[in-house]
Amino acid sequence: MDLDVAAALEDARTEYDKMVAGDWYRYRHGPELADLTTTTQRTCRRITALYDEDRAAAHALFRELLGTVGEGVDFRPPFYLDYGHRLHVGDRTFINADFLTLGGGEIRIGADVLIGPSVRLYTPTHVLDPELRPQGWERVSPVTIEDGAWLGGSVVVCPGVTIGSRSVVGAGSVVTKDVPPDVVVAGNPARVVRGLAPDAS
Repeated sequence: MDLDVAAALEDARTEYDKMVAGDWYRYRHGPELADLTTTTQRTCRRITALYDEDRAAAHALFRELLGTVGEGVDFRPPFYLDYGHRLHVGDRTFINADFLTLGGGEIRIGADVLIGPSVRLYTPTHVLDPELRPQGWERVSPVTIEDGAWLGGSVVVCPGVTIGSRSVVGAGSVVTKDVPPDVVVAGNPARVVRGLAPDAS
């Protein structure tokens, strides 16, 4: 994950295109990035303002903002997104209040997922070199929450992590690596606590 600064500076693509490709980019240097995040965050605030007075309109605007939204998705404002079109949410998923997605990495949340309050999904990683870091270099990695998972309140999911189907992440956990399906994880960093018992039916 080393940064070749000379090659990165010669890359003629926009910062947005480099971001979407998962390459190193400078998030402070792309005017298109600032415009996208400003527009997205403004829409998030508009959805929050609409929610109490016209819930149907709030849900319609939510659908317009995201990349894809399944049937029966429900949410509670406020929420905070950097790039709405990079977030995809599956059928019947519930997102509780104070939800935040950070960075331009693609985020896919499956069907029947429960997202607790104050959950944070992070996609960017900054360069480690302390001399280069102030220049704003970062790259993004996707986050995936598979079908039926449950993220408790104040969970943090780090860049590049996949939460397996039906797994449960305990409140306050910080997930730094992939979680297999059908387990309970908890802690900082999150570790497997136990497996989930198979459905008796």
